[in-house]
Amino acid sequence: MRVIKAGEKPQDNDTSYRKGGWIDLNRVKISVHPLKEWVQIFDEVWRLQRDFFWTEDMSKVDWKGIYNRYRPLVDRLATRGELSDLIAEMHGELGTSHAYVFGGDFRQTPHYPLGNLGADFVYDKASKGYKITNIAHGDRWRPSQTSPLTAPGLGIQEGDILLAVNGQKLDESTAPEKLLVNQAHNEVSLLIKSGKKKEKTVAVRALLSQSPARYRDWVERNRTYVHKKTKGKVGYIHIPDMGAKGFAEFHRGFLAELGHDGLIVDVRFNGGGNVSGLLLEKLSRKRLGYDQSRWWQAMPYPSDSPMGPMVALTNEYAGSDGDIFSHSFKMLKLGPLIGKRTWGGVIGMWYRYGLVDGGGTSQPEFSFWFNDVGWGVENYGVEPDIEVEITPQDYEDDVDPQLDRGIAEVLAILKNSPPLKPFLTDRPNLAAPKLELEDD
Repeated sequence: MRVIKAGEKPQDNDTSYRKGGWIDLNRVKISVHPLKEWVQIFDEVWRLQRDFFWTEDMSKVDWKGIYNRYRPLVDRLATRGELSDLIAEMHGELGTSHAYVFGGDFRQTPHYPLGNLGADFVYDKASKGYKITNIAHGDRWRPSQTSPLTAPGLGIQEGDILLAVNGQKLDESTAPEKLLVNQAHNEVSLLIKSGKKKEKTVAVRALLSQSPARYRDWVERNRTYVHKKTKGKVGYIHIPDMGAKGFAEFHRGFLAELGHDGLIVDVRFNGGGNVSGLLLEKLSRKRLGYDQSRWWQAMPYPSDSPMGPMVALTNEYAGSDGDIFSHSFKMLKLGPLIGKRTWGGVIGMWYRYGLVDGGGTSQPEFSFWFNDVGWGVENYGVEPDIEVEITPQDYEDDVDPQLDRGIAEVLAILKNSPPLKPFLTDRPNLAAPKLELEDD
């Protein structure tokens, strides 16, 4: 920002504040009265809901009465966190999903991010170190999505012993995680013992999160399990959300798995989004025939259409567009829905209005209505056709009854309704007919 005399041309090379007229905005200071700011934020949040909630009658909630009930409490607040709590309670009066409170002018808490090695460790008394029992492989071509122990040249394997981290010895009361506090993204040194070989020190860069690597291993383990249990007859895909990641993950699996006789579509733990319609469009394609050439394999028509029957897996952690996908899968009769009743939150939001202190709230703007149940998915969820529980004992024993039931159901359908495969008829014979000549 610059201030100059009217009618005078400023000098381009004058960058000074006094003669050049430039204003030093770094010197601007603003005094904020927290309680007055909180009053302004509270009022604005209330108005945003009034003006953008999906139905003008606020689902018959007396929104003005809610304001009158909650507004006096603002004068008794002591922290910004209490304001967020109050707003959340006010939103709760609407009884709908996707009414969130985000951020704000909070005092930053100390942050000591744990460095992750993407592996499991069990203390081994004989070696006085921690045995590596499982290494998350993930996507090994992406350093942030695989265990750093898989880096080329390290030669670390499951069963090796971790003896020290950054030169500090491990013992029964000093686990690796204790020495990896505040080491995320840092290069750390590890002392490794492999069998009878000499101890070696290697340097790895610790991860901020091991979730991507663990997720990939979980998906690939499920896929391998399905292939093995069905002798290659059934494919498996998982859709983690209905956003960009889920869209990419769907196609990563779908294009590789649609050639199997049957397909398991897993939307458990789906975080929602807005691409379910695009995915259902492809899953709904009915394979009508094949396009055959001499040098290529038979190509299905329509393209990217599933070979045969499908089942879907869902659970109580699938919500928002995961709810919508689960219910639509049933409505389209693509196959049985297996698992647990879904989350039940289908009034979507469009977050675009921030608050004065950098925080924000969301307004439930897009309510979902189905032909069969109307508005009934919100606050209830989607009932599976076949309910299957996963108990704590199942988790402990590393078994997945929902996946096993999905395998059983799709195999039963395949037995009664085998998929359309090329080719059920002989190829055309266009040779000229042989003529039979009569004797004179």
